Amino acid sequence: MENGNKLLAAISYIWILCIVTILCAKDDAFARYHANQGLVLLLANIAAAVAGFILGFIPVIGGILAWVISIALFVLMILGIVNAVTGKMKPLPFIGGIEIIK
Repeated sequence: MENGNKLLAAISYIWILCIVTILCAKDDAFARYHANQGLVLLLANIAAAVAGFILGFIPVIGGILAWVISIALFVLMILGIVNAVTGKMKPLPFIGGIEIIK
């Protein structure tokens, strides 16, 4: 596995940059695996942003829940980057089983 593929795999966890990996690594199963994980994480972030907006109308508890969700998604992003850099194809907790691209 080349270092470039690890770099592409790692940047796929940084929000919209998963699109770069999808477009640049069409034939690389390792990078595409991480691009899929990054895309799922991106969609989870979008859903969390919408949920955070809605939860914002609930005093105190809504803000705390939105904050906890944001931290959890950030931790998943870090885990994904670490997995990509170390060459592992390990699914992310909770959302790793979702497959959007093959």
